[in-house]
Amino acid sequence: MNDKSYNEYGLPKWLEESIKTYTTNTNKMIDDCLYCELQSDINVAEVENLISSDQAWDLREKYLGLRKEDNT
Repeated sequence: MNDKSYNEYGLPKWLEESIKTYTTNTNKMIDDCLYCELQSDINVAEVENLISSDQAWDLREKYLGLRKEDNT
């Protein structure tokens, strides 16, 4: 089993809220907006060294369906 839930500990509160908003959204009309907002929040947290690159990619893979291999 490849459980990487440990990468979700110690996230900035605003990133936790962004993930929660994205994952609990029921309004399909704003899916794209929330997707972009979460992607941006992950990027900001990574660039500001609030999370590691590995954490960022694990979050992108889990929530956004992105894969690091596809972006290298």
